[in-house]
Amino acid sequence: MTDNTKAAEKTRAGRRAGEVRRSTVKSVQRMFFRSQMILIITLALFLGAAGTLINIHFENEKRDENLQNVAQAVAHSPILTDISSDSAEKSVLLSEYLDSLVETLDDIDVVSVVGKDGVRLYHSNHSLIGTVYDGTVPSFDNGTEYYAADETGPSGTQRRACAAVLDESGGYAGFVMAIMLMENVYGETYQTLIIFALITAAAVLAELLVSAEFFRKIKKSLLGYEPDVFSAMYKIRDNILESLDEGVIAVDEKGFVQFANKAASAMLGGGEGGDKLTAGKKTGAPGAVAVLERTLESGEKYTNYSLGGADILIDSIPVKEDGAVVGAVGILRDRAEYTKLMEDLAGTRYLVDSMRANNHDFTNKLHVILGLIEMKKYEEAASYIQNISMVQRSAVSRIMNAVGDPAVAALLIGKTARASELNVKFILREGCRYSPSDIKLPSDVLVTVIGNLLDNAFEAMNRIRGVDGERELLFGIFSRPGAALITVDDTGKGISGEDIGHIFENGYSTKGGGRGTGLYQVKKLAEEYGGTVTVQSQEGAGASFTVSFCEVKQDGDNENV
Repeated sequence: MTDNTKAAEKTRAGRRAGEVRRSTVKSVQRMFFRSQMILIITLALFLGAAGTLINIHFENEKRDENLQNVAQAVAHSPILTDISSDSAEKSVLLSEYLDSLVETLDDIDVVSVVGKDGVRLYHSNHSLIGTVYDGTVPSFDNGTEYYAADETGPSGTQRRACAAVLDESGGYAGFVMAIMLMENVYGETYQTLIIFALITAAAVLAELLVSAEFFRKIKKSLLGYEPDVFSAMYKIRDNILESLDEGVIAVDEKGFVQFANKAASAMLGGGEGGDKLTAGKKTGAPGAVAVLERTLESGEKYTNYSLGGADILIDSIPVKEDGAVVGAVGILRDRAEYTKLMEDLAGTRYLVDSMRANNHDFTNKLHVILGLIEMKKYEEAASYIQNISMVQRSAVSRIMNAVGDPAVAALLIGKTARASELNVKFILREGCRYSPSDIKLPSDVLVTVIGNLLDNAFEAMNRIRGVDGERELLFGIFSRPGAALITVDDTGKGISGEDIGHIFENGYSTKGGGRGTGLYQVKKLAEEYGGTVTVQSQEGAGASFTVSFCEVKQDGDNENV
């Protein structure tokens, strides 16, 4: 298979994978939307149907009650007291009274009064007055004076309420019917159904809008990802964090653990599955709690804090959302591994500087050797080569044997070569010995302090070039358990009494603008790591700097910074 064919096949595979992902996302969207639609419509239809039935039931009860009230009111009307009277005047008065009554009743279609002989004494349709009622005669034998029932009359199917008419002596004189036509009842029912259908449709629409907004907020809370994509990302993140050698612990704004990988559990003593880093609870490691809570309170980042007396360093980083601190992440590192890595990196850098300085010094020596050979002084050239080789080996050997920190040793070798370039005699004090196991001082701190002191001494002696007298730099570094001492003595012109009180101030320098940060950094780092800096000087004779460190014993919860 050619390269072009392989590339085309990879492209097609990538497209298929992309289509599968998009199809998965769309299927998730469809599934969510379909389930929401089914739930919303089912609920809306159920509530709509239940509401409609309940409403129709109460409307029917209300209608029957209204029909009965009208029938009773007409039956008890004084004008019907003498219902058997066949006086024409009485009949006219009855018609006028009941016509005016019917006009005021919007929900009553027909009122009919029937005498006990079955003749209609009144009917809303005046053409039926005086005719014989041929419908079902209501029975009041059970003691009730009124009731409602469905019947069929001249106007069609109807809902009617019947009430007995009693004469002055309390005897039965006929009955009254208040009627509502079923076509009107059905019309009201249809109107009720339409109203509830519109309400149901509005409810479904509102629910769909709420559902869409709800889905949008869910998607926003998932940072714009679909649930399946977010789930895949979570699994990848979890696998990555669990595979790290560094410990990672995340807490919320109240300090409760949200995540901790296996390395964090092991470093803080909980072990895998230990109870010190249980999600939803506060960590039982006091040092980690102190640093993380400080970050939660201040919103600041803290780096390289030591957890009590343990060889664990922690970086505490705030997690912010819309400018507010919503949590913190702690990154834990084994001090030994971290220190070794820093020493390797720093040592490599300063070895490069040393090689660069040695290269310059070696070029100068080659020029001397070349000159001696051209002058045909071969014995002097051989002697010169042997001498510089012996001196170089001796200087490097002394430094390597005396200093156990690779980064510091590399720095001193480079500065020895630099001293040779400047024609300064670099002397390592007798009895020098430094072991990193005696005191916990980061290599980069020692490199910064020693490098600035040596550069300061070189510059002080470089400014007296041409003055009689040998220029010498004496350097010493010593350590014992819990303490370390660094001394740098030069034979420069010294520091005046006016300047000596300001040399550690940031930006103060006797060498011109843009300087004055080296000694400031020395004092700042020394004080930060529990050390002190002293200086003694005599104008015209030189200066002596001493930096001492003393490791302070601490409680288990305090940081060593």
